[in-house]
Amino acid sequence: MKRIAVFTSGGDSPGMNAAIRAVVRTATYHGIEVYGIMRGYSGMIKGEFVRLDSASVSNTVQKGGTILKSARSQKFMTREGRQQAFDQLVNNGIEGLVAIGGNGTFTGAMIFEEEFGIPTVGAPGTIDNDLYGTDYTIGYDTAVNTALECIDKIRDTADSHDRCFFVEVMGRDSGYIAIPCAIGGGAEIVMIPETQMSTDVVIDTLQAGWQRSKTSFIVIVAEGDEPGNATQVATRVKEAIPQLDTRVTIVGHIQRGGSPTAADRLLASQLGIAAVEGLMNGMRNVMAGIIDKKLVYTPFTDTINKKKLINQSFMRMVEILSV
Repeated sequence: MKRIAVFTSGGDSPGMNAAIRAVVRTATYHGIEVYGIMRGYSGMIKGEFVRLDSASVSNTVQKGGTILKSARSQKFMTREGRQQAFDQLVNNGIEGLVAIGGNGTFTGAMIFEEEFGIPTVGAPGTIDNDLYGTDYTIGYDTAVNTALECIDKIRDTADSHDRCFFVEVMGRDSGYIAIPCAIGGGAEIVMIPETQMSTDVVIDTLQAGWQRSKTSFIVIVAEGDEPGNATQVATRVKEAIPQLDTRVTIVGHIQRGGSPTAADRLLASQLGIAAVEGLMNGMRNVMAGIIDKKLVYTPFTDTINKKKLINQSFMRMVEILSV
C-alpha cells in the first residue's frame, strides 16, 4: 500500500486532530503517502483531497474539533454518490481509508467496501462512548470533564438558593456521559436511555429527600432518555412538588469542543497508529479499539449492530451515594 486517505465524519469530538496527526505521521514513518479528505463523505464525492505530511499536522494534537472538518452526506447514502466517491479515490490513487467517526461513519464505510472493495479501518471518534469494541472512544473523556465542570458550578448555585437543577447532558442513545457526571458531580438522580426511569420515580425520590430536609438537588438527564428531555421532566416535577424551586440547564454542544484531555490525546494517538498499521496488514471493515488496555480490531458489523452495555454497578453507586 503506497497511498491512503484519512477523513472525519459525523459529530466532531475532542481528540480527532490527535488521531489525524497519528495517522499522518504513522503513514509517513512507514513511507506511505497520505491525503486528508475534507468534510467526510461529502468531500470524498467532490474530490476535496489535500496532501498531508508531518508538518501539516504540527501544533494540532492539543486542538479541539477537526482540521479536516466534518459534514453529513445524503448523497453518499445513494449508489450513485458512492460511485462518484470511488471514482475520486481511484483518480487520486487512494488504496485504503482511515475513517474517524462513529456508527454512521462505519456503516457507510462497510457498504462502500462491500460495493467497491476499498479497505477501511476505523478509529472510534464520538463523545457518546457507545461503540461496541472499545472501552473508550476518542473525545469521551474530554466531554465528561467538560460537563462535570459545568455541573460543579451549577451545584454551587443549587446549594446557595435551595434549588433543584435538571442538567441535560449529551447521550442520544447512551448514558455513558450522564453516569460519570452523576457520580462525579454528586447528583441525586440520573436518567439514562438504558434504564427508562419513570418521572414518577424521580418525583418520589425528590419528595423523600425534601422530607429529610434536603433543600438542593441535581438531576442528570441524558438527552435521549425515554421520559423526555430535562425541560419536560422538570415541568412534571414542578407540577407534583410545587414547593420545589426548579431550574433547567442544557450543557449542549460545549461538550464536543475544547482541547482534548491527556487521556483522549493518548487514546487518539494509539488508535491512529493502529488504523494505519491495520491497513498495512491487510485489514478491512474493522474498527481499532482498546479493551482491557489491549489493542483489538472489531468488525464493523459488530461495532454497528452489537449493543455496548452500561455497567450496572455504576447505577448502584449513584443510588448509594445519593442518600
